[in-house]
Amino acid sequence: MEDALPITVLISTTVMVGIGAQVLASWLQIPSVVLLLLFGVILGPSGSGLLEPSLLGSGLEVIVSLAIALVLFEGGLNLQVRNLSSVSISLRNLVTVGVLITLLGGAIAAHALNQFPWAIAFLYASLVIVTGPTVVTPLLKLIGVEQRVATLLEGEGILIDPLGAIVAVITLTVVLSRHEVPLVLVGTAIPLLLLKGLGLRLGIGTAIGLIGGSLLSLLLRRSKSLPQELKNLVVLAAVWGAFSLAQALRSESGLLVAVIMGMVLRASAIPEERLIRQFNEQLGILANSVLFILLAADLSIASILDLGWGAVLTVLTLMLIVRPINILLSTWNRSFSWKQQFFLSWLAPRGIVAASMASLFSLSLTKAGIAGGEAMKALVFLTILMTVLIQGLTAGWVARCLGLQTTQVRTAIVGNTQLSQLLARLLQQKGETVALIDLNASDANPVQLDDIPIISKYLDLEELESEGIASLSTFLTLTNNPELNGILAQRALELFSPDRVATLSQPLLNCGDRPSFATTGIKVAFAAQVSLDRWNQSLAKNDVELVEVVLQSEEFAAQQAELQACIAAGDLLPLLLNRVDQLQVMLANEPWHMGDRITFLLDKASFSKIPTLNQSHSTLLPLPDQALSEPVLRSVVKIFQNTI
Repeated sequence: MEDALPITVLISTTVMVGIGAQVLASWLQIPSVVLLLLFGVILGPSGSGLLEPSLLGSGLEVIVSLAIALVLFEGGLNLQVRNLSSVSISLRNLVTVGVLITLLGGAIAAHALNQFPWAIAFLYASLVIVTGPTVVTPLLKLIGVEQRVATLLEGEGILIDPLGAIVAVITLTVVLSRHEVPLVLVGTAIPLLLLKGLGLRLGIGTAIGLIGGSLLSLLLRRSKSLPQELKNLVVLAAVWGAFSLAQALRSESGLLVAVIMGMVLRASAIPEERLIRQFNEQLGILANSVLFILLAADLSIASILDLGWGAVLTVLTLMLIVRPINILLSTWNRSFSWKQQFFLSWLAPRGIVAASMASLFSLSLTKAGIAGGEAMKALVFLTILMTVLIQGLTAGWVARCLGLQTTQVRTAIVGNTQLSQLLARLLQQKGETVALIDLNASDANPVQLDDIPIISKYLDLEELESEGIASLSTFLTLTNNPELNGILAQRALELFSPDRVATLSQPLLNCGDRPSFATTGIKVAFAAQVSLDRWNQSLAKNDVELVEVVLQSEEFAAQQAELQACIAAGDLLPLLLNRVDQLQVMLANEPWHMGDRITFLLDKASFSKIPTLNQSHSTLLPLPDQALSEPVLRSVVKIFQNTI
């Protein structure tokens, strides 16, 4: 037990520090890898010495391999294949021609500027072929760029990881062969070695990935006896099993297996897909946290400093010359604007696959007696640090300057009725980004309310996320069907947790054989009892008024009592609450405070009957006109498929 204690402390400390870094990065709105690398270096032997990854011995390689399999499987699972059609040729170029450009450009830069031998220079270049999907994807969600640009960057990051790793392994094999076998003999065998290694790994990885993914999706679809709580674990076991089988047949072919299994499972559209994605996303975060902390802790700061300014110039060449050439040739004549090409050129941070492969390759070179392994590893980590810090921290600013950021929808309203249209106009006039979800619209004939987007009847979360509604603050259901309102509100709460989820009535509980709907977190909009038909008819006849009331301190109790009585009688409908310049949809039983500004809807005939509305602290508002801002969504999207 005493011998195992240092390893126990190492693992537990790594997990705590890694998750802490993730939480802090989320709060600071910066790429988590920045803090993970920083904390790892500080706690490693080059810093405080609190973490000593060498205690794990060969176990570190096992942890790295299995964790990378999880990361790549998650990437494949999150890759929306149908969105790749608009960038398929450019993506193909990036993972073929682009690989060659980065390999040659990186090797020339490392040899010329950092004085690496050609063998080590090519090995370095093969390791930085890969970009970091675990860095790129969260970053793109954070800054919100155009979908076509985001799709290309995400697709490149996910697909190039296994391909780049295979190229790196083949390159390492060539380097080791040159060291062990006479140069003349190796020179004649290199082309055959490259083709054989690439073909075998691609073939094995593709075959096992397709078969494993198909069998897994079939099992999840057909096995009624498999409990829900075991399905995530079955997926985990299947991925690791298929990965290990491929690795046993040919090293590094398992990386492609993980990606393809994820893609096949995503394409199968199994009912539990969303839960599996959430589970694997959490595992991916844990794997990234542990890997970056351990690998950064194992890094020697002295080895990075010994590289000198030539290393910095090498990385800058990779960022500012090699990457733009890569993007320019890969996207040539593919309808990308110069602004899009500039952003694609700017964003290519390296991530966990490059870091882990560099650590493993350094050990292999050292065991083979080849000098330069530690320097190569240091240069790879310097590449990760510089690309993440420079590109990651400035990506949002660059996207804004280029006009490539998309507006994030903050309020979604289900039900394209007179009342929901009025509410959408009011919110948009006050600067809120809003979208309507029309359950009666069709994909063939999408409806458009002036410049407010109308989303079609089918509800599919993937499209909702890709169109910028993943960061919702308010989700409001205003259909004529109370049960449907409850179902949609509950699904919204489960799937993407908006700050406020509201509906016209509480969801029904334990209704027959239907599943119960937990009401925790779901609020009632406007008032306890609302006649939607009545207000829609009044709006259609233009027989309503809008009025804004400021709750005064000297008359607060009387104002509140009178207005609440009118609301209970159905004469008033509170729509919006403005409190300390914070606008929100009014909720039933929302406590009122002095100084609140409340926007009410009422019949014209009722206006003169309510004394409070005829006083100086009340303002009659004009109904919103048609002059609305630019639409947030430009395409019909599908949200919550299979919900209705």
